[in-house]
Amino acid sequence: MLEKMGDFFDSRLDGYEEHQLKAIASAEDFYPFTAGCLPQFPGSSILDLGCGTGLELGYFYEKVPTAEVTGIDLAPGMLETLQRKYPEKTLTLILGSYFDVPFGENAFDAAVSVESLHHFTKEEKIPLYSKLRKALKPEGFFILTDYFALTEEEERFCRAELLRLKREQNILDDEFYHYDTPLTIKHETEALSNAGFSNVTILRNWGQTYTLKAIR
Repeated sequence: MLEKMGDFFDSRLDGYEEHQLKAIASAEDFYPFTAGCLPQFPGSSILDLGCGTGLELGYFYEKVPTAEVTGIDLAPGMLETLQRKYPEKTLTLILGSYFDVPFGENAFDAAVSVESLHHFTKEEKIPLYSKLRKALKPEGFFILTDYFALTEEEERFCRAELLRLKREQNILDDEFYHYDTPLTIKHETEALSNAGFSNVTILRNWGQTYTLKAIR
């Protein structure tokens, strides 16, 4: 059965971090790598899309303990866990969809998202990325670590399966339900470029998991 996005993650809160780090191939490498790609100067301002319990933030705080982080997530339990982990940090947590939450303009040195955006279409991502780009400072950038479809056929199949399951379960609302529908790297790069990012590069990959850097 499909579950609403926030409910899916909150129902798996116990053991979530161990699962992410141990069950996902190369996670123990790509979380710290992602953290190392973020601005390393004191007081840097970071926007985290789909922050969860902040796995990458733990590695980032080791490098930049005075960072100012704004995290957005649909799962209240995840945000509560993150707040308890870092009560002394300058940490602003917002419960909601990053598609709906306003980001402001010229507000952040960088943005990051890890293992969150593989649930959405290219058409859904372009306006999100446009909003994100405006929220970055002139020299800002976005670090995206996620897993991607190997082929367009795989991408189309995953999307078709989600739509089939929604029909079978008579799901008619517009809320987000948890089901992996990754894009290809090509389509992800196109979404970022169409949103106005000036340069998109692949920094590293671990199988189907890639880290991209998109410069404002």
